[in-house]
Amino acid sequence: AVLDAVWVPRLGGGRPRVRPDRVLADKAYSSRANRAYLARRGIRATIPVPGDQVGHRLRRGARGGRPHAFDAEIYRDRNAVERGINQLKQNRALATRYDKLAVRFLATVHIAAIDLWLR
Repeated sequence: AVLDAVWVPRLGGGRPRVRPDRVLADKAYSSRANRAYLARRGIRATIPVPGDQVGHRLRRGARGGRPHAFDAEIYRDRNAVERGINQLKQNRALATRYDKLAVRFLATVHIAAIDLWLR
């Protein structure tokens, strides 16, 4: 659902792209369903594989398939996004998610981002 709402603005104007070039995610999003969804849409994934999944693949032997491609250098850029999110969470209403409606929560995110930008 989150990836369906993503849009990437174009530099020269025009309609924004709805398919990013690459997705950076943590180990929690390494499921087969997530990777298949990204592959269907032609989006490259930089997602580390959890140790238990590596063990399952190795235990299957040749039937386990090839390990997923993972670029550690690109994955390091993910920490910039994490730090930005943590700065947004300095806003108490955002960190505790008091808002019941998604529209109000999104408005709170926008207000927190504006507050950060004005600092």
